Amino acid sequence: MNPSEKSNSINTENENDINQIKDDNLSDKNKQTSLEDDRYVFGWGQYSEITNGRFAMIGFAAIILIEIISKKSFLDWAGIIH
Repeated sequence: MNPSEKSNSINTENENDINQIKDDNLSDKNKQTSLEDDRYVFGWGQYSEITNGRFAMIGFAAIILIEIISKKSFLDWAGIIH
């Protein structure tokens, strides 16, 4: 291998290393951004929507369980409809 081929292979390896470092830094920033998105902020935000969705799923499951156990519709069981 002549010296110019060696320097080209070294440059290619250095470029690969630099690209890998850049990718690592970008993924760290993406992780940090996603962690910031999970924090509570006042108003309409991603965290609020996820929390409301989870409570809605729990409430829906509770209504289904009430209907299964009491053998009545939820509205009848709650006394809303007689």
